[in-house]
Amino acid sequence: MNRVVITGLGIISPLGNSAAEMETALHAGRVAIAPLTSVPTETLAVKIGAEVKDFDAASQFDDKKLPLLDRCAQFALAAARQAVTQSGLDLRALGARAAVIIGSGVGGITTLDECFHRLYGEGAKRTHPFTVPKLMISAAMSHISMENGITGPSFTVASACASANHAIGVAYQMVKSGAVTAAVTGGTEAPLTYGTLKGWEALRVMSAEMCRPFSKNRSGMVLGEGAGIFVIENRDHAVARGAPILAEIAGFGMSSDASDIVMPNAGGAAAAMRACLEDAGLKPDEVDYINAHGTGTPANDPTETKAIRAAFGPYADKLAVSSTKSMHGHALGAAGAIELAATVIAMNGGFIPPTANFTEPDPACDLDVVPNSARDKAFDVALSNSFAFGGHNAVLAVRRA
Repeated sequence: MNRVVITGLGIISPLGNSAAEMETALHAGRVAIAPLTSVPTETLAVKIGAEVKDFDAASQFDDKKLPLLDRCAQFALAAARQAVTQSGLDLRALGARAAVIIGSGVGGITTLDECFHRLYGEGAKRTHPFTVPKLMISAAMSHISMENGITGPSFTVASACASANHAIGVAYQMVKSGAVTAAVTGGTEAPLTYGTLKGWEALRVMSAEMCRPFSKNRSGMVLGEGAGIFVIENRDHAVARGAPILAEIAGFGMSSDASDIVMPNAGGAAAAMRACLEDAGLKPDEVDYINAHGTGTPANDPTETKAIRAAFGPYADKLAVSSTKSMHGHALGAAGAIELAATVIAMNGGFIPPTANFTEPDPACDLDVVPNSARDKAFDVALSNSFAFGGHNAVLAVRRA
């Protein structure tokens, strides 16, 4: 089996639109959750979110391409360009030996929301001719494939909030097995629309004031948006061409709760972490840091705490565990990719990102959650957890290169 490394990383997020911007924000513990500006909030109960700022699509895409791109695809393609440029990999030359595997939970929901508003709200008789190619959940993947001349396996993974980790994990397995030499992979999401926000409000899992993972007074999650895209490849191939190696993907584990459509299950989450450790050949005490799923909901955080304790035993007390969703919000199908990017950026920067907005400890979340301030400490091995509605669990392990 091949070793698999990350040679390119691209990020479009509420914490910045480059790896350098995100590193600065993470180290400072900057919170990007704020009053929403992109949607009307008069009739919303939840008026906050984590929006991508300073993203000018018109300057990124020409007049012929832009009308084909939903905001979800715009994020993915912009992040992919960063990752491919950093990697220096000629994907067109690899052709069928390269893959594109992207995760997304809802795809082009902005296009769908706008379409329904025109049809049902304004009484329009027709919609834009590019509506279907813009809203389809595989659109972002398709545009990345076409722009880079990738003719190998190309598809989208949709497993709610585990979509990105599943996509990256499957891409890792394909490179590891030798099915392909390299892959462009990650996740993208742009769910900050009026209709989407009303749907999430109805679930009663949203906070109207702030995301406070693991805090006793946490009141729910806050939606975010963005994309994290990686170029991953066979380590020998990367070394031979002198590529930058940002980290090694050491393992991947997944499981299904098979229990409830919305309630998290500690047993399923623990099983995915154990499977990841086994795949990576890691002992629990070799892990330094966990980027937690950490949504800030009353149910998720104590369940994840139980799962970590079940998977790591007494060593859980020595783990640093933080939720960067406290800063960049919950980007649904892109969450795992943004959080893996945060983990790799922090690993190379020599610090552990904090759980921001922390107020008081919760006995049910009795882990070292790195409250409020980044910890200047080098770490070599980390897990990134993603647990989703439907009981989908996907965990990635990364190791310092």
